[in-house]
Amino acid sequence: MNILFYRYNSICEPDIIAIMKRLGHTVTEITEEMRNKELDARGQMNLVSAELKKQESQIVFSINFFPVVSEVCNIFHIPYVCWIVDSPVMELYSHSIRNSWNRIFLFDYALYEEFRGENPKRIFYLPLGADYERLDSLIETITEEDRKKYSADISFIGSLYTEKCPYNHLKEESWLKGYLDGVIEAQTKVYGYNFLEECITEEVLQQFKEKAPFYQFPEKANHNDRAAMAHLYLGNKVTEQERLRLLKRVSEEYSLDLYTASDFSPLPKANYRGLAKSATEMPKIFHLSKINLNFTSKPIRTGLPLRLWDILGAGGFVLTNFQSEIPEYFEVGKELDIYASEEELIEKIRYYLEHEEERQTIARNGYQKAKEQYSLELRVKQILRAVS
Repeated sequence: MNILFYRYNSICEPDIIAIMKRLGHTVTEITEEMRNKELDARGQMNLVSAELKKQESQIVFSINFFPVVSEVCNIFHIPYVCWIVDSPVMELYSHSIRNSWNRIFLFDYALYEEFRGENPKRIFYLPLGADYERLDSLIETITEEDRKKYSADISFIGSLYTEKCPYNHLKEESWLKGYLDGVIEAQTKVYGYNFLEECITEEVLQQFKEKAPFYQFPEKANHNDRAAMAHLYLGNKVTEQERLRLLKRVSEEYSLDLYTASDFSPLPKANYRGLAKSATEMPKIFHLSKINLNFTSKPIRTGLPLRLWDILGAGGFVLTNFQSEIPEYFEVGKELDIYASEEELIEKIRYYLEHEEERQTIARNGYQKAKEQYSLELRVKQILRAVS
């Protein structure tokens, strides 16, 4: 199969391309958007159209959804296959999601339930996974120097969301901010159920739109302002508050290695280690850390984020917040472990630092389960079978 792969530099892209090639497919890449973030819709359209005219492709593929690519594929009568790996992906509200040549796979079941009615026969649920051929080979190359450099009691790799939080533009002290701060505080204490959208009344929504720069939906889109406010604004603020609060507590009681591009000044006791290269350094850190923390971004309502699969794929022990889909795929306490409150997080960190053999057994079990049943190669095969 000839696959035209539209890229924008997602962390997932190289592994999926490598797997497609290992499965015997030919992959042609459009990479302009990786270099040019100012590329507009017309530019996207021209690039995809020119490539489809130049050579025969059986499908066009992308990570996340590009409405213009969907429209071009609809004109050419070529399946447009995309895999949603982030949340929120606001492009899903575009009317282009209804195109008959789409094949859209969503990693979060709550997202799937929200959008499947827009195109029932062409929207599917599919969780993520890791590329074990690459990760196994990389872990085998770990040296003594790597062990000295990357070993840690507790590690966290990721954004603190301080730079991804448009809610912070709401500076004015008012009943609105007091109400929303209360909603945010309540949501930080609840795992497994996202109630943010339910707390946004029409009055709250209109007041907020007047007081903060608000997301502008394209003309041809479902203008779901309540969802935009819940996930882009409140959800990201919950994520910021949760990560800062929990990492501060952890770093005050234990040795925490922190890898982030965010402002880490609110965490003076963390061991700041700079940035970690996703393909070559992150897996070694996951493998060599006694405990890897995962804090799922709040707009991911039920699903398992890519970071969780990355840790398991590297053979690392993962301690994560509760997500309602976790028990569907893993046995808690046997293949990974979860926390449902700040105190439980601290208690489990203490426990697993003191019980090394149990911690290592759980990490091995999680690695084996994910490798045998949920590998990225199996996921890609599922996608290609569904569209062949």
